[in-house]
Amino acid sequence: MNKWTKAVLAVAISASSLSVSAEPTELDRVVTVVNEGVVLSSDINNLKKTVALNAKADTLPPQDVLEQQILDQLIIEELQLQEAQRMGIRIDDSRLEQAIAGVAKDKNLSVDALRSQLKQNGITWADYREQIRREMTIGEVRNIQVRRRISILPQEVESLAAELNAQNLEKVEYHLKHIQLRVDEDADKSQRDGTLAKANALVTELKHGKSFAALALANSKGPKALDGGDWGWMRLEEMPTIFADQIGNKGKGAIIGPFRSGVGYHILKIDDVKGLQSVAVTEVKARHILIKPSIIVSDEGAKRQLNQMIEQIKNGDKTFAELAQLYSADPGSAVKGGDLGWQTTDLYVPEFKDKVDNLPEGQISEPFKTVHGWHIVEVEDRRQADRTDAAMQNRAYRILLNRKFNEEAQAWLQELRAGAYVEQVGNLDDNS
Repeated sequence: MNKWTKAVLAVAISASSLSVSAEPTELDRVVTVVNEGVVLSSDINNLKKTVALNAKADTLPPQDVLEQQILDQLIIEELQLQEAQRMGIRIDDSRLEQAIAGVAKDKNLSVDALRSQLKQNGITWADYREQIRREMTIGEVRNIQVRRRISILPQEVESLAAELNAQNLEKVEYHLKHIQLRVDEDADKSQRDGTLAKANALVTELKHGKSFAALALANSKGPKALDGGDWGWMRLEEMPTIFADQIGNKGKGAIIGPFRSGVGYHILKIDDVKGLQSVAVTEVKARHILIKPSIIVSDEGAKRQLNQMIEQIKNGDKTFAELAQLYSADPGSAVKGGDLGWQTTDLYVPEFKDKVDNLPEGQISEPFKTVHGWHIVEVEDRRQADRTDAAMQNRAYRILLNRKFNEEAQAWLQELRAGAYVEQVGNLDDNS
């Protein structure tokens, strides 16, 4: 749940700014028009303060550079939220409560204790909920739109699985940092050469001990620029292909680049290396019933149907398998009484995975929602298994999916930005 940490900080800053004062205050200003939406000066100020809280003072770039980085990010977020609205995507209260319960669990708190903690820090529960809803909405629209662009052929999976088996690839984790210097596709040779010279100069500074975070904040146009270029811990299969191809046998402290891609020049630093993967996996045998909301069946109607099914099962009127065959909207499992077979849970969507991972054997869950609809699920058994061949197949698929997802996500965001009407109507200097 770390992805929501900054959203929470932003809410805290926003809440602290609402204190009553006798002094006259300037009304919020529109800084940039983004299609039918806007970016406000308060949005920029809140995120600027959040970045400052998460970064060391000596790593922050000049104000004008930082504010432009922040504005770029807010524009992209606004475009994704508009796309979600166009597609009718909205995180309902049920899914929101599940996510918040997950945040509380990660912090070893109850939801009530989390709420009290937020209140002590001046964060209203309503503001906190809407920040989490915003992050979830952006994640869902990106996931849907990018997955539509991805095609993975069986031959690709077979080829990569064979390669992984032959190499017996160790699942090493790398802590990566990244700087991206953008070069437009229509840039002339002098512009490309100038950007390459700048990239080489940055590499020289890094080799002489200059802070990577400071250089990334001041210069990078990459997706993690506001985090000081920090991508965190990643396995090879989780990296964009352009990263994985450059790692090779390089170890801790290696500075890699500059190297070229379709969007510009890149510099990587391997901050640390750790870990190896075990081939042992936990398999879960589960079964579920899926009800899909429609113009006829509302969310509440789907939940009600599933709760009635739970009562029928508990009362012995019907079995789980009988109800799945009669009513489940998942045709693949319905004919088998809802049986999903033995699977590792990382193949499931996040909400379903979380439910299966935490459900005791023999217990039927309460109704819960995923991108597919409303479910109830029962975990029938768990086992430890050595599934080297099957695991390699699954791993090969995940590698291809993650690589293509990262690449297509960047392409989709660029297309979204290129097709948008964006006009700056305010002066960023006024936010200083």
